[in-house]
Amino acid sequence: MRRSRMAYLPFVFPLLAIAEISAFVAVAHLIGAGWAFLLLAGFTLAGFALLRQEGIRGWRHFQQAAAAGRPPGAEVANSLVGLGGALLLALPGFVTGLAGLALLLPPGRIVARRGVERFAERRLGGGVTGDLFGPRKVRVHVEDTVDSTVVTDDVPRQPAAAIEGEIVR
Repeated sequence: MRRSRMAYLPFVFPLLAIAEISAFVAVAHLIGAGWAFLLLAGFTLAGFALLRQEGIRGWRHFQQAAAAGRPPGAEVANSLVGLGGALLLALPGFVTGLAGLALLLPPGRIVARRGVERFAERRLGGGVTGDLFGPRKVRVHVEDTVDSTVVTDDVPRQPAAAIEGEIVR
């Protein structure tokens, strides 16, 4: 029987608290306690401002995609990653602030968005995610085709050609 990932949360939260306290002590030692509190307050205020901005931007992109007839899944995934990053930035702490900042910057956002899309595909199935994210793009590798005929009765059949490829997101 497989354990749920939620079962590990009681162990994760104390570890996160220890990491946050250690990071705060290290930053306070480097720049001073007053500046560390100001930096922490700046992260939190920026996170709250970005929560509103990311929510509005995500909703607008979703509406534009729906109005244009495009699948809105990419906009929704991008919006979820942005909201998650803003929420992590709004939480008081340097570790969560840096994780939120990583999700808000383009390289981290792209990686996290692909992770959200893969998670949705695993949980919802290919049919639903095809409606959400659009059709898959396939890269075909041209190699030698297989020309073989299998005859099970006396009716002649066409040889089947195999196409090898990989799915590209």
